[in-house]
Amino acid sequence: MLEPLPASQWNTTTAAHLVNRAGFGGSPQDIENLHQMGLDRAVSWFVDYDKINDPTPPPDWAHPDPDLITKRQAIQKAADPETRRQLASQQNIETNAQMADLRYWWLRRMALGPRPFQEKMTLFWHGHFATSFEKVRMPYFLWLQNETLRQNAVSNFNQLLIAVSEDPAMLRYLDGANSNKSHPNENFAREVMELFTLGEGHYTEQDIQQAAKAYTGWGLDHDQMRFEYHRGNHDDGPKTVFGQTGNFSGEDVLNMICAQPQCAKFISSKIWRFFVQDQPPQPIIDALAVQYQKQNLDTKQLMRTIFRSQEFYAPDVIRAQIKSPVQWLIAATHQLQAPLPTQPMSLVMLSLLGQELFQPPNVKGWDGGIAWITTNNLLNRDNFAAALVEGDRVPLPSLDGQMRGVLSSTAHDGLMETAPTNVSSLFNTIDLSSTDSFLNALQARFLNAELKPQRLEPLHDFLKTRSPIEEADVRKAIRLIMCTPEYQLT
Repeated sequence: MLEPLPASQWNTTTAAHLVNRAGFGGSPQDIENLHQMGLDRAVSWFVDYDKINDPTPPPDWAHPDPDLITKRQAIQKAADPETRRQLASQQNIETNAQMADLRYWWLRRMALGPRPFQEKMTLFWHGHFATSFEKVRMPYFLWLQNETLRQNAVSNFNQLLIAVSEDPAMLRYLDGANSNKSHPNENFAREVMELFTLGEGHYTEQDIQQAAKAYTGWGLDHDQMRFEYHRGNHDDGPKTVFGQTGNFSGEDVLNMICAQPQCAKFISSKIWRFFVQDQPPQPIIDALAVQYQKQNLDTKQLMRTIFRSQEFYAPDVIRAQIKSPVQWLIAATHQLQAPLPTQPMSLVMLSLLGQELFQPPNVKGWDGGIAWITTNNLLNRDNFAAALVEGDRVPLPSLDGQMRGVLSSTAHDGLMETAPTNVSSLFNTIDLSSTDSFLNALQARFLNAELKPQRLEPLHDFLKTRSPIEEADVRKAIRLIMCTPEYQLT
């Protein structure tokens, strides 16, 4: 079990699978480049990303702003209701603009950055350690958390858990900054065990209550906008967690959690579900957990094992995962060799498709899988495919206030539009020489697989009447293939 894929099975299909799952998809040339590397070098290219320089600068505003808390307090203290309203409105405009900037900044890193696996792993942890702008309301804190996830994306999990637990966004989201020895807050203590490390049934209510005392004293330095330990607020009494008693600190308890064999099993299972398949076979999870525990929760080695394993490339795994909205959008731009849509268009696309970055639905993150596909979301995918390929104008449903503000520069009369993609360079003269050759090239670029006969036949019938195949025909064929059920899979 978990033996490496034999060299004889490393081909363009398995290379495409690695590109899709370890990253966000790619062009036929990207896939061929990975194929030529061979399995080990291809996996190393993704996993050992620290060897690749990433010069991406942070957003211009991403630095501590000691005046921000003062500004917010001034709004609350303003005596005149109209003054309060105006100050709050201006603050909201600035905050929403920064959030739009942050979302697009990260989306561009995922689409264009030199380390796709680091960004894919950051996206995984973002859904795992879910925090939301709706409650945090501080773009700088959310950027800081994003960087924490990125810098620790494949580190030792224990190290990542401590870093995220003491992260300002997490302290605000799960009320850790408001916890003190007089009133220990159990929100974080519960979620860190239930959702982040162990899963239900692997701790007791007493473990939660006692752990909450250990986390007291965690707070924020509002001037530097970072974690600060307040010794006077910490409960220095004995605490009993997992049957052990001592004057434990918060980090002590996190270390104890990571030492539980269930932690390795829980994280291994969650990673397998995200990168491989929704229903992981128990023997695989057991084997991964044993290795993960022995390797001191070294996430990089776990991912190397997964991406090299025969099970990762099993026929029932390849092209059997529903694309998330982020995966759908970025993969489409790679396949179309097109730039990302503008910031407003990209952000509204993701919002309407059900994955607004920095805004997961709850502390459990996004459900993923079949939950990505609803009647409305599927219709939106079809409409957005038309917008990407043809530049079609797309009708917009109702949006919240923040998204309406984002759209103000590009939406007109309830419609949204993009520039059409230049498709003339996607296929060569040989590809366009006949219906069959074009269909083969079309499926290779957009599916890395073949359409089912019932969907291939109408496309074939349409194209066989076109001789020669013109650019308009190419566009329509791309639109049709992007609307198939097969295209929604990766």
